[in-house]
Amino acid sequence: MSHTIDPVRLTQDLIRRPSVTPADAGAMDVLEDQLRALGFACRRMRFGEIENLYARWGTTSPNLCFAGHTDVVPVGDASAWSQDAFAAEIIDEVLIGRGAVDMKSALAAFAAAAAAALGRGDVSGSLSFLITGDEEGVATHGTKMVVEALAAEGEVIDHCVVGEPTSAERFGDMVKIGRRGSINAEILVEGRQGHVAYPHRAANPVPVLVRILAALDAHVLDDGYTGFQPSNLEITTIDVGNAATNVIPAAARARVNIRFNPAHTGAALAAWIEAVAAKAAAGFDGAVRVTPAISGEAFLTEPGDFTDVIVEAVRDVSGQAPELSTTGGTSDARFIRALCPVVELGLVGKTMHAVDERAPVAEIRDLQAVYERLIARYFERFGSTASS
Repeated sequence: MSHTIDPVRLTQDLIRRPSVTPADAGAMDVLEDQLRALGFACRRMRFGEIENLYARWGTTSPNLCFAGHTDVVPVGDASAWSQDAFAAEIIDEVLIGRGAVDMKSALAAFAAAAAAALGRGDVSGSLSFLITGDEEGVATHGTKMVVEALAAEGEVIDHCVVGEPTSAERFGDMVKIGRRGSINAEILVEGRQGHVAYPHRAANPVPVLVRILAALDAHVLDDGYTGFQPSNLEITTIDVGNAATNVIPAAARARVNIRFNPAHTGAALAAWIEAVAAKAAAGFDGAVRVTPAISGEAFLTEPGDFTDVIVEAVRDVSGQAPELSTTGGTSDARFIRALCPVVELGLVGKTMHAVDERAPVAEIRDLQAVYERLIARYFERFGSTASS
């Protein structure tokens, strides 16, 4: 295998495609061209307006998959950046640009690692890439649909590494082996508008909404779960939209979000919110509607042989073992877990989504080195034992 990849140059090429969700701007083409040159069978999977890519080298088990996304969040105030957010310039050995951390460097680093591993003959099985352009958006037509399509076809992925920026303070100090689940719920209380001096002619929705929110906020969901922090409910908005001082409004609404550990399921939490709302609205001459949206269930990849491979690969390069963590928000790992065990490993995430998002060039190369060691160790550990 003679094709080699410079992860820094490839990161720059990817950043220079302004792939703000749902736009692709050619970013997927850049990655696909590199993978095809390595001998990967590449397959575009377009759902709605979203470009997705599944690429595989090899046909035998085990199949080690790298998952990630080419889409990025908007720049925000472009004038606040020290340079064009999509110029991908290197200043004092630091690459600056939208997506430098989240997560175009990881895409490039794993592609470079795959090239090196294939060149050395380290792969006794298959390598694959599952890449979406819909991670930073609503995630409706991205990894979720690709996973469903692959499962329906019988495609087997044995283990997966997601390239999200997981390091906290220094490169390699943390990997994610699980995530809390997330549920949003809109609560709408519909009453009857009227004059504040004649409350008997109206049905005020605001006190009902206040009672509901107070009951939800006062409830302790749990004290934590092994490997996870306690679940938390946050009230994210309260809206009445009443500009008048002498009018009882017709409706009031609020939204809450719960980040929950494996002590709960999204469905059970949705039912609990509905029950609390119904109790608080007892006797109210109006209607209460709860609209839940579960964006992901909590999951945990139990420590074992696979996580050992990850830890050993990081230690090989950084000299220290990373913390195995379940902190942070959601990621597309919540969908991939339906196929196989999944772990997240990437750069330091301090500047993701920020002005002047940036990644030190040395850390991009270190990430490639970690991924190379991960691939080698993975096939040493699983190459003769995984089922097809």
